[in-house]
Amino acid sequence: MLPDKSAWDRLLAAYRMRISFLIPAFNERATILEVLERIETLGLDRQLIIVDDGSTDGTSDLLQDWQSAREGVVLVRQEHAGKGAAIRAAIPFVDGDIAVIQDADMEYDPADVPALVEPIERGVADVVFGSRLSGGRPQRAYLFWHLVGNRFLSMLTNLLYNTTLSDMETGYKAFRSEVLSSLDLRQDDFSIEPEITAKVCKRKLRIYQLPISYYGRTRDEGKKITWRDGFKAIWVLIRVRIHN
Repeated sequence: MLPDKSAWDRLLAAYRMRISFLIPAFNERATILEVLERIETLGLDRQLIIVDDGSTDGTSDLLQDWQSAREGVVLVRQEHAGKGAAIRAAIPFVDGDIAVIQDADMEYDPADVPALVEPIERGVADVVFGSRLSGGRPQRAYLFWHLVGNRFLSMLTNLLYNTTLSDMETGYKAFRSEVLSSLDLRQDDFSIEPEITAKVCKRKLRIYQLPISYYGRTRDEGKKITWRDGFKAIWVLIRVRIHN
């Protein structure tokens, strides 16, 4: 007999797993401290691995000051190489049971993390995708062609890998840490997202998805991904399916 929900919630609270947040940051001075403070308010047993990917806007100085007053914070600096390179640089430092990729731009709200990691804590999931496209959570209404591109990439993923993901490009992904460490990741830029998706699908891992909030930015507000990244995502999805 399964425990009721309240009993399960008490059990989870008593045995919360340690969560390592992998936070790539490039010129995010305006938002990164808010992201970090929101993570802190969650009250989780957490590790923060922040990779400053060659910022030139003062992000580095902010991070240095913030780190100096806290424990469990790893700050990595590298020349600008892209989101994928930053995530790969963070992985060797992971010491938690669960690894969560957390963007530094406040498009994704850390308040969603406890729900995101719950299927892993329950022992039923290896990877959890936070879906911006499944409804039920606040979503900014903007950029029609961005939505079309995301839906097309998700459909292509489902066709290639026989799955049912609604948002393969999501920046909110949680993993059992040993799963993330075992992936042979090679992409340096935003193509890290389709590469991760393709490789966890190809290995037939236990993948769950759940709705998350999404506070998307426009190009004028600092959004960095472009239509060119969409074409490269197609190439990565097909290449991993055929070759890797």
